[in-house]
Amino acid sequence: MAIARVTEITSSSAISFEDAIKQGIERANKTLRNVKSAWVQEQTVKVEDGKISEYRVNMKITFILDD
Repeated sequence: MAIARVTEITSSSAISFEDAIKQGIERANKTLRNVKSAWVQEQTVKVEDGKISEYRVNMKITFILDD
């Protein structure tokens, strides 16, 4: 029987939401083992001088615990 855990992370990118998601998952894989899925819970942008300067995502990462 597998037991999973969920952790919440926030990641950002100056390029796009997709890039922020990719960076967040890549970073999670450096610390967590057995990452199986990610749920993008929220997307926001940082605005400076009337223009988008940063894309941010809040994700829930699911990973399987080791035995």
